[in-house]
Amino acid sequence: MTKIFATGVTGYIGGDALFAIAQKHPEYEVTCLVRNSDKGALVAKEYASFKFVYGTLESTDLIEEESRKADIVLNFANADHEAAVRAMCDGVAAHSSSQPGFYIHTSGTGILLWDDTSEGVFGEASERIYDDLEGVSKVTSFPDQALHRKTDMMVLATGAEHPDSAKVAIVCPPTIYGIGRGPDNKRSHQLPELARVTLEKGHGVQVGAGKTFWNNVHVHDLSDLYVKLVENAAAGESLSEWPGKPALWGPEAYYFSENGEHVWGDVSKLVAKEAKSQKLIPTDEVKTLSPEEASELTSYGQAIWGANSRSRAKRAGEVLGWKPSGASLEDEIKATVEWEAKKLKPGHAKVAAGDA
Repeated sequence: MTKIFATGVTGYIGGDALFAIAQKHPEYEVTCLVRNSDKGALVAKEYASFKFVYGTLESTDLIEEESRKADIVLNFANADHEAAVRAMCDGVAAHSSSQPGFYIHTSGTGILLWDDTSEGVFGEASERIYDDLEGVSKVTSFPDQALHRKTDMMVLATGAEHPDSAKVAIVCPPTIYGIGRGPDNKRSHQLPELARVTLEKGHGVQVGAGKTFWNNVHVHDLSDLYVKLVENAAAGESLSEWPGKPALWGPEAYYFSENGEHVWGDVSKLVAKEAKSQKLIPTDEVKTLSPEEASELTSYGQAIWGANSRSRAKRAGEVLGWKPSGASLEDEIKATVEWEAKKLKPGHAKVAAGDA
């Protein structure tokens, strides 16, 4: 029986991915790291067969032990927690070559923000586009100061130093949208936060000229990529051993997961237009924010809305046959605005629309 150890299962990405995995493979034995029994109860309510160990990402001895015992380790938790990632890498590397361990690490295309953030340029378009196949060496050689870089390096080094016992892969999502299917957090960040700020301000917002590009993917499509990787690991296969095929596991196994791209200024206009049509704000005007103002409104606002993150997901289609098919980001704007409006304090919509 395939044994999985997973972190971050009450989060947005992990919750949806575990839903997809459990739906397709109820026979897998899944053990989850959760903070306490209350969090465990949320998961157990949906998945009676799941097992739990209790701790935090600081519980490195526990994490390493569970990673040794599992066939597949899935890290959906904090991508930058170096101690936890090291523990998972060490646990997977302790496997034998006859029964290797598989480690799927969740990073993020925030690493691609380095070009703009290091130059202090926000709100402007960029022509730099990274791909995970022919251009993977550029992605795996960012400066150490780039976001997610330190833990990415740990994972890739583990794959390079223990090629027979530790099969590693990094999944690198861009802007994720859509309502999650997990037991706890069902909300992403960038688009919902843009909707929230728009409703609270009473008008749309953009960073600088609003010309920055990001790629995007529906959370269900992202989860399908995890399913395909897990299935391959469970079968003990490795396409990297096939002559002429790109690496599936190992130090080049870096997976972007986009299904198109958007310009944040255009999305800001669509969000404001939708909020006005729902009579939640009085105008669909979009006002400019400085990078500093954006970061005061939401975590890393200057970067997540004001810097470029452009990628092309080639590897997943080539080696796994991954074909995203979910609704577009633009199609999710109406539901996202409605979701955020319901969360606001009573009467806010009328006040924002000038009816109270």
